[in-house]
Amino acid sequence: MKKREFLTGMAALAMSSVLIPAEAQVVVRVAPPPPRQERMPGERRGMAWVPGYWDWNGRRYVWRAGHYVRARHGYRYRPDAWEERNGSYVRRRGGWDRDGDGVPNRQDARPNNPNRN
Repeated sequence: MKKREFLTGMAALAMSSVLIPAEAQVVVRVAPPPPRQERMPGERRGMAWVPGYWDWNGRRYVWRAGHYVRARHGYRYRPDAWEERNGSYVRRRGGWDRDGDGVPNRQDARPNNPNRN
């Protein structure tokens, strides 16, 4: 009897985890403060700079400082941003987007050129 209850509970837990979205959308009615000025340290080979951003902790905005992450060839990092939608602010999380220029970064003279589309 206990084995069946355990297996039923595990099956229910597994199915409920499938229904939970991987990333919940953060919507806030208060505008975030202006971004802080950060000094980017010197470039590091094989690393990409992730600029700091305002995060919402459920009660207020908190600053998350910029940091380096391992670079991904053929991708560029899209920083976190807050977008206004109908009087509320929605957080668009940062992440990796394809570079889009068709040249592999290892062969590209300027892979992180911000003027490229």
